[in-house]
Amino acid sequence: MKYLSKLFLGLVVVLGFFACVKKVPSLSFYGNGTAPVLTASVNTVAPTASDSDNVALTLNWTYPKYATDSSNVKYTIEIDSSGRNFSNAVTYVVTDSLHTSFTAKELNNILLGFGFKYNQAYNVDILLISSYANNNERLSSNVVTVNMTPYVTPPKVTPPSTKELFLVGDATQGGWNNPVPVPRQQFSMIDSVTYAGIFKLNGGAQYLVLPLNGNWDNKYSVADNSVSGLSNGGAFGYNLSDNFPGPATTGWYKIVLDFQSGTFAVTPWTGTLPDSLFIVGDATDGGWNNPVPVPSQQLTRLNSSEFTVTLHLNGGKQYLLLPVNGSWDNKYAVADNTITGLSAGGDFGYDLSSNFPGPDADGTYKLTVNFALGDTGQFSLEKQ
Repeated sequence: MKYLSKLFLGLVVVLGFFACVKKVPSLSFYGNGTAPVLTASVNTVAPTASDSDNVALTLNWTYPKYATDSSNVKYTIEIDSSGRNFSNAVTYVVTDSLHTSFTAKELNNILLGFGFKYNQAYNVDILLISSYANNNERLSSNVVTVNMTPYVTPPKVTPPSTKELFLVGDATQGGWNNPVPVPRQQFSMIDSVTYAGIFKLNGGAQYLVLPLNGNWDNKYSVADNSVSGLSNGGAFGYNLSDNFPGPATTGWYKIVLDFQSGTFAVTPWTGTLPDSLFIVGDATDGGWNNPVPVPSQQLTRLNSSEFTVTLHLNGGKQYLLLPVNGSWDNKYAVADNTITGLSAGGDFGYDLSSNFPGPDADGTYKLTVNFALGDTGQFSLEKQ
């Protein structure tokens, strides 16, 4: 009897233990989902400044079918110039929605941030990546390509109606003589709101920028040339009271005027600017014979930094640019002529190691070199 009592007591304890254990509910399991499909409302975006606040592009995508509430899903939109594989993408994050829109102004800021030129069309790739909020289970959509053209917003300073700018002052080699010597004291028009030039400046002097050579009626200038550091750059405007302060030291400088932002920049220039340029090589009809025939293979100087020539070139060949016709002592060339697409344009410099790569096919081409672009100069080759 005593044994049965102990057995009964043990059974009660065991049953009591299991009665106290709560059943754990089964854990939630989220599936892998499927890649979202991305679509764009348009294939081309080419707005004007008056469209700035209007919706220019709407993106829609399918739900990736994660086994969780849609509020736990995050969508990351990547936008980049085509061909860069999103290596320099601008990103936007969207939650709780299967679409988003961009105004013309928002897209314009993205395009200008890529360094795109005004009023020039570019292909832009767009990708959507879905994921859980913690970035797990990332699924990439298809890539959508939209052709986009950045527009010019009203600039802070009105650009010259003449589409020309000239440098005058005792900081220049021509002094305060007006008209100024051209082309060496004329700026290059980079785009509708940007002008640049390479000039030799005298230290400790001043200058003005004129929209019309030989005329003192109007000028671009600064409000107060005693502002510290203004010789390196700052704000400028139309018919303000003070001359630009020149650099402290005599030397070669690049001056860039940005009418969009109303600012200018002055930086020492380490390149070598020629008085003349000649093209030589088997890409030309004159071959590698030096001196080259002139004027057919001599570039025309357009302004302080820009030279151009239109001529027949042979496909699949190479060329160099010479500062002195008949001399091989110095040349303008490229660092590596195996770079894809370099025949159409890119960076060049003084006494670099490789010849310029010529075009693929025979034809008439316009060659333009501008020493104010890039670090020491950029060129472009366009078929006519």
